[in-house]
Amino acid sequence: MTITPVELRHLELKRGLFGYDRPSVDHLLEEIERSFEETWRERADFADRIEQLQSELARHRELEGLLRMTLVSAERSSHELKTQAKKEADLVVEEAHAEARSISRAATAERERLLADARRIRALLEAALEGSGRGSTRGQPGQRGGARAPLRAAGTAAPRALDRFRPYGAG
Repeated sequence: MTITPVELRHLELKRGLFGYDRPSVDHLLEEIERSFEETWRERADFADRIEQLQSELARHRELEGLLRMTLVSAERSSHELKTQAKKEADLVVEEAHAEARSISRAATAERERLLADARRIRALLEAALEGSGRGSTRGQPGQRGGARAPLRAAGTAAPRALDRFRPYGAG
């Protein structure tokens, strides 16, 4: 049984002939000694527990610091990767647009070239047909088609003449 300081204050010892009753004082001192030893042991146990908890706290604070640094590093890395990926995606889109413009310009140039070739061939055929005598019917009454009539009248001669002007690989 532990004795509290309040109990000690209100404790009354028996008095004897020459002062306090010796056996009751000895018994009280033994109880106080046991209570003090128990309190001293508890204090030592608590001090050990406090030291253990403080070391655990220090370890957890170190881990927290490492986790914070890792998190910051991961966030920074993630941000850099996103930025790099966006730059690469923008570059790919830019290159795709440039390639599309190049293909479009090449197709337009090829179309213009083919149209110019077709006009030149048409002019050559018209000139050839006019020179072969078929062109003499142009403008005569009853003749339909005007200047285009010689080309229609040429029939199959025009397609055979066009064969040698077809682009390589075209049907």
